[in-house]
Amino acid sequence: MAPFYAMTVSEFVAALGLKGRDVFDLEWRLSEGQVALIAARTGLSPEVMQTMTFRELKSAARLMIARKNRSPCPHCPEDLHRKSTALPWRFRCPVHGVEFRDATGWTLSDWFGRDCFKKLEGHAEAGAAHIDAWASGAGQGDLEAPEVLQVLTARHRRASPPNVCEQPRMSLKDRRDYHDFLTTPILRQALTVVVPEYDQVAPVLAKPVRPGLHALAQGSLLQCFALTVGIGRIIEDPVKWAISVMLVSDAEGQGRVRQAISPWPLSLRRRISARFWRAERDESARQTAEEAARQRQSHKYRLIQSHKYRYRIS
Repeated sequence: MAPFYAMTVSEFVAALGLKGRDVFDLEWRLSEGQVALIAARTGLSPEVMQTMTFRELKSAARLMIARKNRSPCPHCPEDLHRKSTALPWRFRCPVHGVEFRDATGWTLSDWFGRDCFKKLEGHAEAGAAHIDAWASGAGQGDLEAPEVLQVLTARHRRASPPNVCEQPRMSLKDRRDYHDFLTTPILRQALTVVVPEYDQVAPVLAKPVRPGLHALAQGSLLQCFALTVGIGRIIEDPVKWAISVMLVSDAEGQGRVRQAISPWPLSLRRRISARFWRAERDESARQTAEEAARQRQSHKYRLIQSHKYRYRIS
């Protein structure tokens, strides 16, 4: 509202008779006295004033409210801070319908490609709806958003340097110059298993996200989108994705994933345990069959020689 009156925010707050009050606290929740004071100065009704606040959100979601535009819309004024875009699980401008851009000017379509982004957007919408329900205290089914985030940010494998497929193409000289980069251990989190598309496009050193709710509160546009997609996928089939993560985890990682899903309902955990035992058995049988096939292949005699040598000439 301050730019409308050609004032700075601090000047506008002082003109309302609220000098010294933190603007973020006013956006979070207004008392009846503050509402009456602002309504008398601006002419807005108390109901309209309350809709500008985040009072419908629970306190645990407060840390995820951005004080400034995380990823601005290219068509909106820079000093306009919309309530609908202050939460990290929003990726399109509600007025213009265009994708947000990150600090480098890239959109999510630039990162994933337009076709892949369209496929992921459906999962992101399901994840955003689930986070909205949790943040407002509405019903969310069996799993709450923080419980799903704990699984996505759990370390399922020991930290390791970038794999060959993760490394950019380099000459031998560049590899010597960037030796520290190529040997830097990277945290391996379940997010890259649930959303492999993120694992393919994210910069190597920027793949890890912060644990729990801080992943959304302090993540980049790409990270927040991947987390929202991961929440949508896990909500659709929690048993399938929990087993998928555990199958590619090491021994320590399996323990961390089991600890992360310990707050899940007992019925879900029992289904995960039963199906994981069968999936682990089938995976072991598959690997044994592949190993036996490789051994049989190595013992086959060559029926056709690639070169025919003359007698006594090697």
